Amino acid sequence: MVTGGAGFVGRELVRILSTKADVLVADLLRYGAPDWLTRDDANFSFSRVDIRDAAATRALIEDFQPDVIVHLAAIHYIPECDADPANAVTTNVTGTVNVLAGCPSGVRFVFASSGAVYEPDEAPHREFESALNPADIYGITKLHGEHYVRAFAADRGVTASIVRLFNVIGPGETNPHLLPAIVAQLREGPSSINLGNTWPKRDYIDVLDAANGFAAVALGRNSEGVDCETVNLGSGQQYSVDDILTRMRSVLGLHFEVRQDPARMRAVDRPFLGADISHIGEVFGWQPMHELDETLKRTWANPEFLPDLQGRLT
Repeated sequence: MVTGGAGFVGRELVRILSTKADVLVADLLRYGAPDWLTRDDANFSFSRVDIRDAAATRALIEDFQPDVIVHLAAIHYIPECDADPANAVTTNVTGTVNVLAGCPSGVRFVFASSGAVYEPDEAPHREFESALNPADIYGITKLHGEHYVRAFAADRGVTASIVRLFNVIGPGETNPHLLPAIVAQLREGPSSINLGNTWPKRDYIDVLDAANGFAAVALGRNSEGVDCETVNLGSGQQYSVDDILTRMRSVLGLHFEVRQDPARMRAVDRPFLGADISHIGEVFGWQPMHELDETLKRTWANPEFLPDLQGRLT
C-alpha cells in the first residue's frame, strides 16, 4: 500500500513496485486525478482516502491487508504549510498516526520524512550524528511523525524505516518548488525570470532515484535487531540555485537573466541542506544513478506538470 501514491515520487514508486507485488494506491487526489492513475491497463488498484479520517484509513488497511505500507502522503510545500499550519499538522502528523494505528502487527512501515528535520549547517547531514532542529512547520511535522513511527515500532510490533528525503526534482512535479517554477517561466521564452533567494545550497535527487530508494527500503530489511531504521535519501551532492541556473544555461543552451523578487523570498531559508547517503547504501544496497544534467534535460524536454500546478506556478 502506497499512501500518496498518485504524487510526484509515488507515481514512479508504484511503477516499480507493481512489477513485484500487488499494489494499492491510496490518495486523496487534492490536485485531481492524473491520467495514468485511471488507465484500464493499470496493474494496481486505487482507493481515494483522506488519511485525516481515522476510521476510513483503518477500514482501507483492514480490507487490503498490506504486508508493507509506504507512507508518502503529506503536505510537502513549505509555503502551504506556513499558510495553513493546522492542516499541515492534521495531515502530516495526525494522518501519519491514523495510518500507523491501522497497521496490524507484523506490517513493514516505511515513512517518508525529510532532510528538513536537521539543524541547518554546512556539513553533510548524518542520521546519527547531526542535530535535529527543524527551521519550519513542515520540518517540525516530519520530526513529530518520526517520533510516532518509532513509538509504534517499539510498542506495536511494526517494523519501520524512516526515510529522510531531500529535494526531489524531475518531470511530473506536483508542487510549485524551485525547478518547476524556473522551467514554467523559461518555457514562456522571457529574457529574464523572477526568483527568490538563489544562494541556499540543497541536495537535489532525481525522482527516479528517489523512487528506487523507497523501493529498496520497502522491499528490504532493517539491520539485524533494529525495529526502526533511519536513512537519508539524497544525491550526496549540494548545489545552490545559482549553480542550477548556470547548469541550465550550459546544458540547455538557454540565455536569461535573474531578477530577485521579494515576494518569492522566504522569511526563513536554510543556507545548506545536504545528505550523507552512506547508511542507506550499507543497509539497503541503494545508490543514486542519475546525474543532475540528465535530470535537467528530462525536465526541460517534458516537465509533465499537472494542470493545477501550472496555474499555481504563474
